[in-house]
This record gives sequence, C-alpha cells and structure tokens, in this order.
Amino acid sequence: MGRAVSVAACALNQWALDFEGNAERILRSISIAKSKGARYRLGPELEIWPLMHRNVRYNCRVIFLNKKILLIRPKISLANAGNYRELRWFTPWNKARHVEEYLLPRIIQEVTGQDTVPFGDAVLATKDTCLGTEICEELWAPNSPHIEMGLDGVEIFTNSSGSHHVLRKAHTRVDLVNSATAKNGGIYILSNQKGCDGDRLYYDGCAMISMNGETVAQGSQFSLDDVEVLVATLDLEDVRSYRAEISSRNLAASKVNPFPRIKVNFALSCSDDLSVPICVPIQWRHHSPEEEICLGPACWLWDYLRRSKQAGFLLPLSGGIDSSATACIVYSMCRQVCLAVKNGNSEVLADARKIVHDETYIPEDPQEFCKRVFTTCYMASENSSQDTRNRAKLLAEQIGSYHINLNIDAAVKAIVGIFSMVTGRTPRFSVYGGSRRENLALQNVQARVRMVLAYLFAQLTLWTRGMPGGLLVLGSANVDESLRGYLTKYDCSSADINPIGGISKTDLKNFIQYCIENFQLTALRSIMAAPPTAELEPLMDGQVSQTDEADMGMTYAELSIYGKLRKIAKAGPYSMFCKLINLWKEICTPREVASKVKHFFRMYSVNRHKMTTLTPSYHAENYSPDDNRFDLRPFLYNTTWSWQFRCIDNQVSHLEKKEGISVAEDTD
Repeated sequence: MGRAVSVAACALNQWALDFEGNAERILRSISIAKSKGARYRLGPELEIWPLMHRNVRYNCRVIFLNKKILLIRPKISLANAGNYRELRWFTPWNKARHVEEYLLPRIIQEVTGQDTVPFGDAVLATKDTCLGTEICEELWAPNSPHIEMGLDGVEIFTNSSGSHHVLRKAHTRVDLVNSATAKNGGIYILSNQKGCDGDRLYYDGCAMISMNGETVAQGSQFSLDDVEVLVATLDLEDVRSYRAEISSRNLAASKVNPFPRIKVNFALSCSDDLSVPICVPIQWRHHSPEEEICLGPACWLWDYLRRSKQAGFLLPLSGGIDSSATACIVYSMCRQVCLAVKNGNSEVLADARKIVHDETYIPEDPQEFCKRVFTTCYMASENSSQDTRNRAKLLAEQIGSYHINLNIDAAVKAIVGIFSMVTGRTPRFSVYGGSRRENLALQNVQARVRMVLAYLFAQLTLWTRGMPGGLLVLGSANVDESLRGYLTKYDCSSADINPIGGISKTDLKNFIQYCIENFQLTALRSIMAAPPTAELEPLMDGQVSQTDEADMGMTYAELSIYGKLRKIAKAGPYSMFCKLINLWKEICTPREVASKVKHFFRMYSVNRHKMTTLTPSYHAENYSPDDNRFDLRPFLYNTTWSWQFRCIDNQVSHLEKKEGISVAEDTD
C-alpha cells in the first residue's frame, strides 16, 4: 500500500562541549531508532553545533540521508526572553521560502562527496510524503511555519526542541503540538533535550508524536536515561482523509505561497505494509506539581553530581520545611538511581560506582545509597529549640543520610567577642534592650557562621570517615524568600547549588505532604505542623518566639501573588495596587492593599542586591528573581518609590471619597 510510516523522536542528555559524549549519544539513538524499524529519526535542538553561512552564525538543523546532506534549515524564530538570549549568539533566517547554496567545509566534503548543499527555508519531498521543519521556538510563535507548510501539503512536521522544565508547563507544550495538527491535519514529531544544561535549567524530555490533534506516543518527562527513543507507526491516509473534510483548510491551501521542495529519492513507507500495526491515540499522562518537584530537581542534582565528579552533597538541615524539602529531593534522587540500576541502566551504575569510589558497588537500597552520598548537619545555637533538633534527626534517620549534630555558639561568641574587644561595645538582642540594628547583626553572625562551617564540613567530613572526595553544599532558600530578600547575604542560602530556589513555599508544603503519603516519611508530619522560623532570636521559656511571616510582614501566599504580578504581569507598585484592590476586595480595603503593596516593594528593592549573589538554583517558576540569567534588573533602586506611592495614595483617597469614607492619615 505504501502509506504506513515509522518515525522516531529522540530525547538526549547532551552536554555543552562534551563532543565525544554527545556524538556517542547521537549514534546510539540512531542505532536504537533503526532497530525499532524507524525510517526517520529526529533529535533535539543543537544536538551537534551551529553553522556559519556567509560569515553569519545560524542555529540550524542538518537533515541527511545515507551520508548525503539533503538540507540545512536555519532557525527562523529565536527565543530571546526569560532564560534565553539566542540573539546574542545567532541570527534568525529572515528569507522566507528562500534557498541558497552552502559551501561545505573540506572535512565534510570528504565524507559526503558534496561540494555544496541547499541552505534555507525549504521542505523535503520524498516518494510518498512531504516533511517540513520547525525548531523549538517556532512552535510557540504566533505565525508558526507549520501553519503554511501544512496548507502547502506538508504532511509530517518535525520539531527539534531545547525546551526547559517549569512547573505546570508540560500541558502547554502538549497542547501546542496537538493543536498544530488539529486544525490543519498532519503528523507532528517533537524531540527535546533532557537533563541539566550545565546551568540552572533542566530539560525535561517529553518527546512526543501527534497526529490530527491527538497524541499517539509519549516519552518520559523525567528519567536518568541519557538516550530515549520513541517510535510510532502512522498511516498517511489518515492525514489525507482528515484534511479532505476541512473545507476552510482546503480553500486556504489553494491560495498559499508554495515552499521550495527538495526532492529526495527515498520513501518513508514500504510497498508491502498492509499488516503493519498502526499506533492509536493515547491519553497524555501529566505529572502533578508535587511529582514534578520530586523528580525534576532530583534528576538535575544527579546530573550535576556525576558531572562535577564530587562524592555527594552536604545540607544544613534545620528541621524546617525548606531544608527538609531539599533533603527529600536528594532522597528522591537516590530512589531514582536505585530504580534505574534495577531496570538495567549501566551508565547510572557506572556513575554511582565512580561517585562512591567502589568498582563493585550496586545501589539497591535508597537509604543505604543516601548514607554514602548525603550528609546532613544540624547546626544548633542557644536560640535553637529541641523540637527542631529532634525533627532534623528523625528525618535524617528515615531517609538514611549521614547526620551530624553540632553547636555554633562558641564560634558566634568568638566573633562577637572580637567586635567587643575592638569597639568596647557589646551588641544585644532586642528582647534584652538592644536596637534593631544590634538585633539584626547578631542574627546575621549566626547565619554566616553556619555557611562557613557548612563548607568546612563539606570539604573534610569524608576525610574524617576515611573516604575520598568532597561534598557539594546544598542551599535551601525558596523562591518567595529570595523575592522578599528574607535571607542573610552569605548565610546558608549561599551554597554550590539550590534545588528549591525556584519553588514557592506553597508548592513545597504540598510536596512535603506528597512525601509523607508516598515515601512514608512520618518525620515530616511535625515539620509540616510547625510554623516556619529562622530560630535566630532568643527563645521565650524554651519556645520559639520568632516566625518567618511575622518577620517578613507578609504571608508566603501573598508573596507568591506579588511575585507573579511583578515578573509575569510586569506590574510596578501602582499597577500591582490596581490589580490587587479587585483581587482582594473581599478581604482588604484599598488602604490595606496600599499598605501591603508599599511594604512589599520597599523590602524587595532594599534587598534586591542579594540576588546578585544568589546560589544557582533549579529554575522551576516563571516569577523567579534570579539575577544571573532570568530576571535581569537593577540591584540599586530608589527605595522610596515616591512618585509611584503618591499615585497609590491619590487613588486610595479617591476611592474612599467615592465610598464616603473620611480618613486623614497616609496609607502608610
């Protein structure tokens, strides 16, 4: 019949500048795709390299068959927002439906036997169908190439992507792929990068194949497999009959400007394919946000650990939600490693043996593996409660980490003693009559001592145990605390990497509940029930008197809303006030909203400088304040916001007059 086509979408864990490893993974994926009967294989974006054409650098797909290059297709729409700065490195191809001759480098000429090849915006016409190309961002663009390619008769759309993970994003990507063929018919193949990119992003695979608006094959979103190949066999006649019934599509197709066609003497189908089984639509299985937190950062940590060639992690475990969530993510990593080894992943086994320096080791039990690669440390002070100490100890026992208890009072007193000896003054906490400046300084000393000790123990703990190597220090500040600046610069938030730095407090609480239910970590119940606290001020009758939300002057739930409005909605003080008086009209007066907005922007701007030294964090949220790559803003603000706050005051007065309320005081 000649209508059944078998195609492969690959998710590869490529790593910048790892030329040998990248090449090996590409070749392995080709071999797997062939063994599964695929006649077309698609890899992720930039799985090899960019190209220079007439002294201009382009992000390209190179399409080849049997050692012959068929087409070099440069990227048309470049991603240039958020985490991406493609225009810094590449130039978009702006010549629609235009093809030029590309002179191959001599080393490639010797392999292919070609001097020049087509370069530009074209499609491939095989003996039995027509294939078009998109590259990552082009799927997300409002004028995606697949729209007019489909009208011009292209039946198979292929997309090489480098799309990173963000909580709750997968459904958007899936919907875009399915909608690409729902209105216009066709087969859509999407390949994606997977793994840590050597930076703050985790690429989450999710290779997929869709036909006529429905998913027919789904790849994994999170796994430790460096190579994943997804193959589906589909009937081209299903595309043709689907399109024939769409009258509006056919009318538009009759007027479309045609694409240049590169003729290929090859068929994706076979003449005798009547008995070939055809894939049927499936229901996409989405992970819950709690599962995403459990799996995404865990895979990111594993990539970072094995590629940095360190021997494990050290985490200052305070017994609070944030550090406990970080510990649970490391435990999840250990579970993923043991599962991968059980399923026969020889690469994960080899990496695990290198990390623990034991060529015969087999990680079978997550707790046992955790003991080898994860050290937790409770750093008590005179302001720490017995409750948090017990919570940290119990959680460490349940996940299996090597746990250390220590006391920092001697170091704190020595540092304060030096200050007193030099100045003749001794600072006091506010409960003992000290000023706010004294109170804050004494808290900061404790926090910074913990950072110094964390790095000392990370370097030498394994040495004391007679084991080789050093440990990576993990931070555990959440995205909301960073946004508010509720952290001490160069305290325990300063670490090598932070797996929860892009996750909100609300999501972390839900993740903790997930771990209670799925990992049977009962120690987390008391951690969930306790109010978040820094434990940096003196106890009152042995009990914690300091809480995070009281210190911040806002709740974590409010912080999430402020963060989304500031970053995603691009709202300044006045715009945020205007949005919140409607959003919170049932719970706050305009004057109360004004006070909250002003307080947030003061604290945000005063503390923005802390973002310049923020520990590299797993990017999971679109309102992250990460100053390095995602949220590029000034770190010196006019913290009075005089004009903006005055506009808010005027609007509050107007609203109160309108409601007949007489209030003379300022909204502050």
